[in-house]
Amino acid sequence: MIVNKYISKSLKFSLALLSTAGSLQAQNKENVTLPEPYATKSVQNFCKVVGWKEGELPIAPKGFTVSKFAGELENPRWLYVAPNGDVFVAEAGTRIPKKKREDEKDEFFKSKSQNFGSANRITLFRDKNKDGVYESKYSYLNNLNQPFGMLVLDGFFYVANTDELLRFPYQEKDTINSGTGQKILDLPAGGYNNHWTRNIITNPERTKIYITVGSASNVAEQGIETEFKRANILEINPDGSGERIYASGLRNPNGIDWVPGTKTLWTAVNERDDLGDELVPDYVTSVKDGGFYGWPYSYFGQHEDPRHKGERPDLVAKAIVPDIALGPHTASLGLTFYNKKTFPKKYRNGMFVGQHGSWNRAELSGYKVVFIPFRKGKPSGPPEDFLTGFIVDASKSLVHGRPVDVAVLPDGSILVSDDSAKTIFQIKAQ
Repeated sequence: MIVNKYISKSLKFSLALLSTAGSLQAQNKENVTLPEPYATKSVQNFCKVVGWKEGELPIAPKGFTVSKFAGELENPRWLYVAPNGDVFVAEAGTRIPKKKREDEKDEFFKSKSQNFGSANRITLFRDKNKDGVYESKYSYLNNLNQPFGMLVLDGFFYVANTDELLRFPYQEKDTINSGTGQKILDLPAGGYNNHWTRNIITNPERTKIYITVGSASNVAEQGIETEFKRANILEINPDGSGERIYASGLRNPNGIDWVPGTKTLWTAVNERDDLGDELVPDYVTSVKDGGFYGWPYSYFGQHEDPRHKGERPDLVAKAIVPDIALGPHTASLGLTFYNKKTFPKKYRNGMFVGQHGSWNRAELSGYKVVFIPFRKGKPSGPPEDFLTGFIVDASKSLVHGRPVDVAVLPDGSILVSDDSAKTIFQIKAQ
């Protein structure tokens, strides 16, 4: 089938690396013990978002302050800080037709606390006098199609819609982009699971662009042929040419970033559902050129998915074990390395991960931002809670909101987007 051919093509790049990749995995992989599939019943436990009242804020560790950077946004999903310090926010969400929501038996689609619209715009925040206060807000781009990843590169502003990669003429002084977008790449869209997000990043040399494309389903239940070009990280030239699969078998990669001072790419991956409360752990991992990470045939290395038992033992045998497990159903999405020096030393060059929160687990998991320390370009400790307080009452599945992305500002503070509560928070070291 065409998708298997496409996956196999990407494996050609990884075969040459397998002899060295094995030793790297042995050094870096966490000692993770996984239960058997279906050891617990798969459940649906959707949160109910109540928002943040005046004076209510998430909780950061001692020595940090949390404040509201912006509010009254519509699904502020993704953040991008331009080289000049401007903050761009992609306001977009999962778009499910009203009729489908009404017809579905699933309580998730009927919940009034869920926002199924998409503003389809990019909003710009600007600190005009560079005093650290972003006092100006502009509607920078409108009429997009579920925009997500953004990038300024070589005089262009790139936007990754769910179905295409566009670039617009870019002038850093502009507050509204009235230019005409040029489509430089088609991207696959749609799918039952609505993995619509397309993130983009350039390499340190600024000669390539990398694009995350999530799967169209949970585990290819509509057929692997529907997954063409999906569950991958793609690589292209800045003009859209030279497209190739950089890494595959990644169910729903979102955040991507480079370890500061290195050429090592990392990504956060939202893993599969319906195997029980404790399966499958979401993860962050270094991404190897040509690497295959298991989806849909196996998870966390060679753990074969029972729904695809015996289908592709060749691919299962080659599946790379991710570096760090982040817990099952946490919906780990945002990933950002801290490349400033304002925060205490332990945070420098470490990784922040935004966890949007579970729906397929009896007890809520995620709903926080975690931090992973790095030293000399590699993880040096386990994940630890950094920004919490999003869960109001776990027994009633009540939450203030759902954190998504993390971005670092020029002054060394960080921003965290909360798309469900329509808010962006700022965290500063005291």
